[in-house]
Amino acid sequence: MSVETKVPEAAHTVFGVKDYKSDLKSIWCPGCGDFGVLNSVYRALAKLQLPPEDVAIVSGIGCSSRLPGYVATYGFNAIHGRAVPIATGVKLANPDLTVLAVGGDGDGFSIGGGHIPHGARRNIDLTYVVMDNQVYGLTKGQYSPTTPMGDVSTSTTFGSIEQPLNPLFLCLSYGVGFLAQCFSSDTRMLSDVIADGIQYPGFAVINVISPCPTFRGHDQFKQIKEMAVDLAEEGHDPSSFESAVRVTRRPDHMNCFGLIYREDKQSYHAGLAKIRERSRARGTYEPADVLKQFEV
Repeated sequence: MSVETKVPEAAHTVFGVKDYKSDLKSIWCPGCGDFGVLNSVYRALAKLQLPPEDVAIVSGIGCSSRLPGYVATYGFNAIHGRAVPIATGVKLANPDLTVLAVGGDGDGFSIGGGHIPHGARRNIDLTYVVMDNQVYGLTKGQYSPTTPMGDVSTSTTFGSIEQPLNPLFLCLSYGVGFLAQCFSSDTRMLSDVIADGIQYPGFAVINVISPCPTFRGHDQFKQIKEMAVDLAEEGHDPSSFESAVRVTRRPDHMNCFGLIYREDKQSYHAGLAKIRERSRARGTYEPADVLKQFEV
């Protein structure tokens, strides 16, 4: 006598924001802009309904780089400036994972600045969220690569005499295919942009102006809000490289928010898939045959 076995249908799980929150208590200063970024990451993951076990977040060192600990996904706190290469390794090892790299302006544009052009030229399928507070907050307020000229910090007592980097223009010149900038307090825009960056099949960079109230003052939030420019409302065309260049070269480019540029092009992983197809078509080799190619 045969017995019919009925397999129950898997219940559909709906993920809410709380499903992405870890039990670790944040130690950011009260009012830190990074709270807005963290909440936007929660909302983006919930919007895309990504299972927490299918997401990995990699960071470097700094206040903002504590973020992976506050998210109930896979997380890795790397060494200073190395979020992008380690996130690249994670994505290559497991292409099915959704991978985010996070860090600050010092971590990303100073010691780690040399990794951005290679992430861009390879077009690795990961999203890099930079929390730009224009200061080294974790090490007590020294000036950073994006600190405005003339600003006083613990290491520039008489004001910075250095021209700040333009991270938007740099990323565009490196060939980043998805480039955006947001304000940490505008969590609606930021969560939507992070979700779009995750869905972009390639290297997405999102620069987030995330003020540090401890070393740069609480007034900065109000000032940024008053000077904020919504690029979509201005009619900016993110598909136009020329228009994107104009945005990044504006005197007020650090107050311009929204999608700056998007170009759809082959990702590194799509290229690997083509190589695999060609390799299979060519046939297989025995280990001995491969070694013969290197015989002198």
